[in-house]
Amino acid sequence: MKVLFIYPNLYAQVGFNYGLAFLSGALKEAGHETALVNANENLAPAPSAADIVRRVEEERPGLVGFSVVTTQFAYAVEWARAIKEALPDLPIVIGGVHATMDPAGCLETGAFDYVCVGEGEEAVVELAGALEEGRPATSIRNVWARDGADIVKNPVRPFTPLENLPEKDYSVFDFQRMIDAKDGWVGLMASRGCPFRCSYCFNHRMVELYSRDTGLCAGELGYVRHHGVDELLGEIEMLLSNYENIRTFIFDDDLFTFDKGYVGEFCRRYREMTDVPFVCNAHVRFFDEEIARTLKEGGCRIVKFGLESGSERVRRDVMHRYMTTAEIRKAFAAAAAAGLHSSAFVMMGLPGETRAEMDETVELLAGIEPGRFRWAIFFPFVNTDAYDFAAEAGLIDFEKMRSMPNFTDESCLDFGPEHNLRIRKHRAAYPWYVNARSRSETVRRLYSRLVQVLDNLPEDAFEQFESEIRPLDDLLHQVLVKAGHHHYSIRYNSFTGVSSAWND
Repeated sequence: MKVLFIYPNLYAQVGFNYGLAFLSGALKEAGHETALVNANENLAPAPSAADIVRRVEEERPGLVGFSVVTTQFAYAVEWARAIKEALPDLPIVIGGVHATMDPAGCLETGAFDYVCVGEGEEAVVELAGALEEGRPATSIRNVWARDGADIVKNPVRPFTPLENLPEKDYSVFDFQRMIDAKDGWVGLMASRGCPFRCSYCFNHRMVELYSRDTGLCAGELGYVRHHGVDELLGEIEMLLSNYENIRTFIFDDDLFTFDKGYVGEFCRRYREMTDVPFVCNAHVRFFDEEIARTLKEGGCRIVKFGLESGSERVRRDVMHRYMTTAEIRKAFAAAAAAGLHSSAFVMMGLPGETRAEMDETVELLAGIEPGRFRWAIFFPFVNTDAYDFAAEAGLIDFEKMRSMPNFTDESCLDFGPEHNLRIRKHRAAYPWYVNARSRSETVRRLYSRLVQVLDNLPEDAFEQFESEIRPLDDLLHQVLVKAGHHHYSIRYNSFTGVSSAWND
C-alpha cells in the first residue's frame, strides 16, 4: 500500500518531522510505499485545499496520514474535508501531538477515520496492513477509530525500545532543500521523552496516558530512552556523506544533558569524527561546570535553556518548573566559563502573570547576560494543565486560538486592553526592554528612553510605529557596534535577541 503523509507547517519555521521520518521508515521496512506533502511556504508556495486534493489524486494512496500540532490543526481539518469530499472512500488517519492530546476532538470533526495516539510506528504499520488486506482496523492499539456512529478507543501499547525501530527515512523529505532553507542547520534527536512535567507541555499527559493504559507506574514506563551512541554517530556520518552544506547539527531532545555518561561518550567520539559544531538543549538542574566543559570540548557551540519566566512564583505555580533563580544564574555562569554561547527561552502572556512578573523576566535576562534569548507568547495547548489554568480563568479566546498558525505573533488569551497592548509591545521590541537594564550606562540610558516612549504610546500610535521597530533596531545595532557597546538586537527572525558579541 502507498501511504501519503501530509505535514501542515505553514507560516512557521522549517522543521524536520522526526515522527514522520520514523513512520515512513517503518512502513517501508514492512513493504509499503510512502510519499510526503511537506507544506511550508519557505520550501514551496503554500498549498490550497484544491492543491492538496490534486496531489492526493496524483499519488493515488491507499491511506492518507496527517501529522499535526495544535496551531496547524485548522489546516489539517480543511484539507482532510476537501479530500473526503473528492475521495469519500479514502481512509484518513491523523497523528502527532495534537491528536494524542485530543483524539476525540479530532474524530468529532468528521474529517478523519482514525487517530493515532502516542507513538505510532507499530500502530501505523498495522493499520496500513489491515486496510490493504481488507481486515477490520478498529482494534489496533494506539488507534482510535470511527465505527459507524461509534468511536472505538483502543489503549496504547508499551513504549518501543528505540533500538527496535528502523532507521529514519530522510528520502521521503526533500532534505537537501530543507538544509539549504535552514542555512545548513540540521536537526537530530538522541532520545525520546522528558523526566519533567511542565504544565504547558504534552509530556505529563503522555506519561498519564501510558500509565493508565499499560498499568505501569511512571518509573516503570521507560519514557526517557536514548539511541545508542553508535547508532547516533552512524546517522551523523550518513548525513555528512549524503548531503551538502551541513554547517551545524542541532539536537532537539527535550533534555540532551540528562545522562552525563552518555553525553561524555558522545562528545568524545563526535569530536574525533567531525568538526561540524552542534547545539543542544539543557536544563539548569542538569548542568554544571563539568558538563559545560565536556560539551565545549566535544564541539558544542550553543547550549539552550528553557527559563520561561523570571518569576519563581510563575515558574513554580503556573508552569511547574521547579528551579530557582540561583540555579539559573549558576548554569549560565558555567556555560560562560566554558566558552559556550548560551540561549535562553522565555515566555510572555502567561495566565496569572502580572506586569511586575513580566519585568522580572526582563531583569533576569539582563542579569545573566545570555548569548541570545528567544521569546514566545504563551499558547494553551489543548488538555495540558496550563490549558486548564487558562480556561478556568476565562482567558482563552477560542475562536482566535483556532485560527493562529504559531505562538510567536500574538496571544489568544484576553487579559484586557491594557495588558494585551503591553504584551504586544514586549513581543515587538523585547531586546529594548532587556537593554534598558544593561550594565552599560550608555546602553541603559538610550533604551530606557525608547522603552518609556514605547510604553506611553496608545494602541493606534503603536500600530503605526510597530513596523518601524525592526529597521530602527538594525540602525541602533550598527551604531552601538561601531561605538563598542555591548547590547542585544533582533536578529534572524522577529523573536530572537542576540548579543552584539556574536558575529556569525
